[in-house]
Amino acid sequence: QVQLVESGGGLVQAGGSLRLSCAASGLAFGRYSMGWFRQAPGKEREFVSAIGWSGGRTAHADSVKGRFTISRDNAKSTVYLQMNSLKPEDTAVYYCAADRSLFFHTAGDQIDYWGQGTQVTVSS
Repeated sequence: QVQLVESGGGLVQAGGSLRLSCAASGLAFGRYSMGWFRQAPGKEREFVSAIGWSGGRTAHADSVKGRFTISRDNAKSTVYLQMNSLKPEDTAVYYCAADRSLFFHTAGDQIDYWGQGTQVTVSS
């Protein structure tokens, strides 16, 4: 059974940092591009960051570029999202996603597996 389990969310003050983790099991992790989406209350689901099979290619939404960094450890079947300089507008549920493709589908329409999400709340 495929599982994506997020952790690391929580409450942080604006300007602070959090590191999200997504541990995958039941899939050939190294043959999936991985990424993060987020959804805030009353807002549409938004692409955040993505990373290719071996970690050599990354992509970030303009809203987080320069502040967030995605990485992966294939030996641990885990993808990370380092979030720095957090802003209140970053408050959302963050979802880990797996896409059996070299090119992550940032629209979220061709995602193979989703995690349950982890709440990130940034106070002003």
